[in-house]
Amino acid sequence: MAQTRVPGMETSAISILKRAVELDQTSRFQEALVCYQEGIQLLLDVLKAVKDDSKKAQYREKITSYMDRAEQIKVRMNKLKEEGKYHEQIKIADRATGFSYESLFKPYIREELTEVWVEDPYIRHVHQLYNFLRFCEMLLKAKCNVKKIHLLTSQDEDSSSQQQSAFADIQQSLQSHNICLDIKYSPTIHDREIRFDNGWIIKIGRGLDYFTKPKGRFSIGYCDYDLRECHETTVDVFHTKHTKMT
Repeated sequence: MAQTRVPGMETSAISILKRAVELDQTSRFQEALVCYQEGIQLLLDVLKAVKDDSKKAQYREKITSYMDRAEQIKVRMNKLKEEGKYHEQIKIADRATGFSYESLFKPYIREELTEVWVEDPYIRHVHQLYNFLRFCEMLLKAKCNVKKIHLLTSQDEDSSSQQQSAFADIQQSLQSHNICLDIKYSPTIHDREIRFDNGWIIKIGRGLDYFTKPKGRFSIGYCDYDLRECHETTVDVFHTKHTKMT
């Protein structure tokens, strides 16, 4: 590895590990664990490239410290999961950025994930339909083996043909990727919830529609949801082995 790449990797590692510590201090343990793991890997890559023995010793000390903390978090989370008591709350502030679907859901997606349930009454209007499409795209890009997505939503009485046409297109597109989209409607649905068959349950106060309207089609955040401002909302994350999937 070229020595010229070391400063850049070190800067990235410091930034990611700083974020890990911030998340750790606010009890956002699952997100913190992901950041610790990414930052540690970068430091390990730096360690391989460094030639100076004193610097190697410093890096090893830092890596050991972060690895110990990551292991402590992992043990704590596994204990809570085993007891069915795991709960993490993420508060998204008004106008906050950095909360794309990838950023929010990635920590809870594993390779064994095969089935997803989405309950959201507001997948009706064009921007909400695009939100759902982006959620599906996120699952396709993630390291998992999703084969079926269940959507429970309400029917748009004013533009039902537009809604149904959009869903038909999404279904057909997902089918080409060997994913089945099962859609059901409920006139009384109110709760917003996303469930993974690996035990994770994510409840978002505003459902998938927690992004503000972009200022224009050519404004920052229009395409990249990590740069899109959010409405204030709360995300509750649970894990249980006894979730009844319906």
